[in-house]
Formats: sequence, structure tokens, C-alpha cells
Amino acid sequence: MEIFSNYPFWAAITAIALAQLIKVSLYYIPNRTLNWGLIFSTGGMPSSHSAAVTSLSTAVAIEHGLESTLFAISAVLALIVMFDAAGVRRHAGEQAVVLNRLVEDVNQLIEEMKNWNMQTKQVKRKKLKELLGHQPIEVLMGGLFGIGVAFLCLFIWDMLAD
Repeated sequence: MEIFSNYPFWAAITAIALAQLIKVSLYYIPNRTLNWGLIFSTGGMPSSHSAAVTSLSTAVAIEHGLESTLFAISAVLALIVMFDAAGVRRHAGEQAVVLNRLVEDVNQLIEEMKNWNMQTKQVKRKKLKELLGHQPIEVLMGGLFGIGVAFLCLFIWDMLAD
């Protein structure tokens, strides 16, 4: 049961959970509807990936010091994850937008050509996920949020230990 006393692990898990809940809240404000599916989605503000890895690195730094090998590993991992979130995954999302538009155009053309309105069953095509990555500001905010969560968890951790 040592996992229950692993402060860096719980700081990272807490950062993910809170970041995903914030996404639901931010969606609710303009739309006035709760979209609980956002808890399991990628992309959006703040980046839960960035929050998790920065919270983990911050907690490791607090527990083991900035000179530790564990901090070096977690910091490099954080940089890779954050770069990927803002770079590769974001571009994949942009490509998904173009591909989804292409699929819509082709389907519209086929419908017009074959008069699909007469058919009783149509196969629904699932769109590619367009919100895969993050804007740089979403990564930055996720990173700062993760650092804050690590310190909040440390405060709570210390309170529970007393």
C-alpha cells in the first residue's frame, strides 16, 4: 500500500483530475450545459498533460531536490510531453479538420448523385478527433496549474501527516 504515501504520484493524478474538471466548468460558462464527456477528452484549456507532468516534476523536486536524477528524468519527460502537446498532436488535430471537411464534401457529393434521401439506413461516419493537441497558451497554463497543484497537495499532505 506504499502507493498511498507517494506524494508525487498523487500530485500528478490530482492535477489531471482538476484540469479535466476545469474543462467541464469552462465549457459550462458559455454553453450553460454540463458536458461530462470532456473529463475523458484531449485538448482544451488547461492542458491536463502539462498539468500532470509539471505537477509530478515539482513534487519530485520538492521531495528529492533539483539535483536528483529523479527530478532530471521527470523534467525531461515534462518537456517532451509539453512539446508534443503543443506541436505534433496540435498539427494532427489541424489535419483532422481538413480531413473531416473533405469527408463531408465527398458525402455531400455522393448524396446529391445517388439521392441518398430515399435510403432508409445510412451509415454514419465517425469524425476524426480534431481537438488532439493544445495551443501554446493551453500548455503554459496547464504547466503553471500543475506546479500550483503540486504545492497545494504538499500543503494538504503535510496537514494530514500532522
